[in-house]
Amino acid sequence: MPLSRLNSEQLQAAKAPFGRNLVIASAGTGKTSTIVGRIGYLLGQGVKPEEILLLTFTNKAAAEMVERVAVFFGREMALRIEAGTFHAVSYRWLKKMEKSIILKQPGELKTLFRSIYDKRQFHHIGSDSQPFSANFLHDLYSLYQNATTESFSEWLAGRHEGQEPFVDIYLDIIGEFEATKREYGFVNFNDLLILMRDESKKSALPFREVLVDEYQDTNALQGSWIDAMDPPSLFCVGDYDQSIYAFNGANIHIIGSFTKKYSDAHVFTLSKNYRSTAPILSLANRVIEYNDRIYPKQLEVVRKGMEQQPKLLIFDNLMQQYEMIARTIRKSTTPHPEIAVIFRNNATADGIEAMLREQGIPCRRKGGRSFFDAKEVKAALDIATLMVNPKDMMAFIHIFEYAKGIGSATAKELFEGLVALGHGNMLEGILHPDMQINPFKVRAVNYQLGLFDHPTHVGSVSRFSHLGFDDAFMAHPILKHPALNTDGVRFIHDFFRLVASLRLKKQPVPIIREILASRTYGFIIEQLAMKRATLKNGEIDESRKSDAMERIRRKGVLLVQLAGAYNTLERFINAMVLGGGEMSEGEGVNLLTVHASKGLEFDEVYVIDLMDGRFPNRKLASQAGLIEEERRLFYVAVTRARNRLYLSYAGYDRFKDITFLPSQFLYEADLLKKDQTYEKLKSLSETA
Repeated sequence: MPLSRLNSEQLQAAKAPFGRNLVIASAGTGKTSTIVGRIGYLLGQGVKPEEILLLTFTNKAAAEMVERVAVFFGREMALRIEAGTFHAVSYRWLKKMEKSIILKQPGELKTLFRSIYDKRQFHHIGSDSQPFSANFLHDLYSLYQNATTESFSEWLAGRHEGQEPFVDIYLDIIGEFEATKREYGFVNFNDLLILMRDESKKSALPFREVLVDEYQDTNALQGSWIDAMDPPSLFCVGDYDQSIYAFNGANIHIIGSFTKKYSDAHVFTLSKNYRSTAPILSLANRVIEYNDRIYPKQLEVVRKGMEQQPKLLIFDNLMQQYEMIARTIRKSTTPHPEIAVIFRNNATADGIEAMLREQGIPCRRKGGRSFFDAKEVKAALDIATLMVNPKDMMAFIHIFEYAKGIGSATAKELFEGLVALGHGNMLEGILHPDMQINPFKVRAVNYQLGLFDHPTHVGSVSRFSHLGFDDAFMAHPILKHPALNTDGVRFIHDFFRLVASLRLKKQPVPIIREILASRTYGFIIEQLAMKRATLKNGEIDESRKSDAMERIRRKGVLLVQLAGAYNTLERFINAMVLGGGEMSEGEGVNLLTVHASKGLEFDEVYVIDLMDGRFPNRKLASQAGLIEEERRLFYVAVTRARNRLYLSYAGYDRFKDITFLPSQFLYEADLLKKDQTYEKLKSLSETA
């Protein structure tokens, strides 16, 4: 049984009475073992596995916990536990409720948002302030959804002065954005939680206990999701010292106010650290104690044996820092996968990666660009997505933006035209268009809300007669769009042929193979390879182009392999959207942002660029949670280390001609003597 492997503190928490329970589990104290033990206890108390909901920060973490439960109770029983991220669980349950939704990755709907925003003009409004850009407004709206339940206009007024003249236009843009998403069934990750929260209010879900991992990173939207579910028993595990997602709406006050919200709550503390050596843990504690204590705790080091004191590395300039760290790693006897270089900002990775490569040291970056962010992968999945759901306007727009002379606005009009020609079905509009329908509608004009669009005039198809396409294609009404040129029509022709071919296939593997072999996809990847091989003087480096094409083809092979694990195209695409962000490529030394390092541990850790302005990042600190958030980031970074910890800073950036001061965390860690420089840094923190 999993309970037999727990220490006394973990066991007490795992056997907590049904009700409202909070477990404060600091870095390395065995929170996963405690959660698995709790599930084992529930099952032993007669709770059915399908009555247990486990919410984790990543799907990978959920899978690992379920596998550990399976060791004791069998795989069949373990798989009956509902486990995953808030978003994955919401998606599965909304599908069980037969909700018609098309899930989009975070940020993917920005194109749609921009197309709506771009129909507005703000110059007619007399104001000294400048309106937000489309991208900034989209991101601000997303943050608002995560951070609060008050109205957008009230929330905006409290954060950004001078934007009052534009609020009505902003609200109208957001209203049209939400209406368009509803029309086409689009949902992003925020929408999943909102829809699930609303459904939970209507009907109770069958869970007797909900377990929440990484509770300190819960945001207001997730908190309201849990409140709406109102389970009979709630078991939350987290550590306020590791709350590092304020920039994404995470609210540390949710874990901090647990006992105020639930007067009958039980709080348990895990104090035995099994990960780090005493010197590493002592350094981490010295720094984090500068933050206010919400729940008292005193960590105890369990590990015994040889201990190496954390080392401070001081360098004259940035590139010297990266070069010397790379050389130190080359001399290290620690296996490369057990080494991590951790930094506050992802841009830092470029310098250290270059130096590691120069030393012949393999490395991989996580927390940056994933396999599924690659444009060639997105393009293939967008084409496949349209075969599953022809209402997916965004997939269509993304594909047709590659066609020469067709931008997002024209692509949106082509899609709407095909939907009209197919009586609501874009694929039917391609294959069997209603020839009596005018596919292009007149748009509205509203000066108060900044709408200044004009009708779209139909063009003549005869201008494309020289292309030599068959009469059936040339008669297609969509070719009457006035913005089309010959390159655009060629692209449409190849795409129509691909659609006709794909309609005959059902299984994911042959569909993906057909897409990768098509003229449409070939045209897309040719553009991508050309762009990646273009030099600063505008010339094409053929060697680079060949390498780019080879990397693209390798991604295609991997995509086919991934498709082989699924029986239906819909399940394959949904799995890629939900889990794509957790996949990383490569092997060797790990290059990680602090956020990407969360939950991981390594024998040897280098925390670099510990200069004021970089770590702590003063600009981000002022936006996301003051210096306390930056200090929690430092705590997370150093507690990834099991045996060896190196902290480094450089005094000068030769390229930008910037002189740096050491990070105040180095003073707080007692690695530097507190002096006038520290007092200056401390003053900056207090006045930020």
